[in-house]
Amino acid sequence: MKTSNVLLLLVLLHINASTEWPMHTVCKEDNLEIYYKSCDPQQDFALSIDKCSDVATHTFNIRASIVLRHSIKELYAKLNLIINGKTVLTYSETLCGPGHSKLIFCGKKKGERLHYEGPVTLGIKEIPQGDYTISAKLTNEDHVTVACADFTVKNYLDY
Repeated sequence: MKTSNVLLLLVLLHINASTEWPMHTVCKEDNLEIYYKSCDPQQDFALSIDKCSDVATHTFNIRASIVLRHSIKELYAKLNLIINGKTVLTYSETLCGPGHSKLIFCGKKKGERLHYEGPVTLGIKEIPQGDYTISAKLTNEDHVTVACADFTVKNYLDY
């Protein structure tokens, strides 16, 4: 067997044996660090922002990309704020649904690449200080996970 074939086989075995995706760095600056890890065992995704300090403003630019494993005629978001292992706040919103589609990718089909590059507005005045986790999950009309991630935030910014 060629060396390249053996190497490929070992990589594939390692990927199949792995139960978690790696932790990705969204941004890391002096007083703010944001990381994420996909919580979907079958799919990872890409996410980046221009500058970490921009997150503290109302609007900042992101780049996100994923290949859809499920169609999204309807799309629901659920966010949990977790501090010291306990959920302290839950937020949910319909992003795509009958009569209202807040996002340009509503209606995308399984297998299509979803890519967004542009501004995002969080709708909050400031990011809470401290170390915490934000669990984010997107589900479709069949209650199937379209994407999910756990974000680790370490914020020491002085507003």
